[in-house]
Amino acid sequence: MSDEIVVEHESIVDAPNTVVWARVTSAEGINDELAPILAMRMPRWAHTLTEDTVPIGRPIARVPLLLFGVLPVEYDHLTIADFEPGRRFHEKSTMMLMRRWEHERTLEPVSPENTRVHDRLTFELRIPLSRVPGAQAVARRVIATLFAHRHRRLAQFFERS
Repeated sequence: MSDEIVVEHESIVDAPNTVVWARVTSAEGINDELAPILAMRMPRWAHTLTEDTVPIGRPIARVPLLLFGVLPVEYDHLTIADFEPGRRFHEKSTMMLMRRWEHERTLEPVSPENTRVHDRLTFELRIPLSRVPGAQAVARRVIATLFAHRHRRLAQFFERS
């Protein structure tokens, strides 16, 4: 049995591709997607990820994930492996609970006013957590639920705008 877990989520957002890209690559947008469950404390210089601010293939920072925005529950050793402005980013990181964490987000215009957002998460739990019966199924469900929540929040943001 492979320890790799893959979760994918896709939705259509009612906003132009360039506007969605600006939102999903900003600290404000990321935190709005995660709210109220989690918050990420990005370094100040990385509040907007651009070609000029993203060091490709090198760790950006050790970014805390805060439960309800206050309680540190995880740390993401954030590394952007690939970055195609306006279209795609691919994060390859490690965390305390995950020996491998990959988040690939791709945006595709489906019309001048609509954008397809596709997330592919690939991860492996660290030992000993990975050996706990049912832990992989729980992790898959938690990540799938979190990313469904993120997509709902992103769509709601543009509905309010």
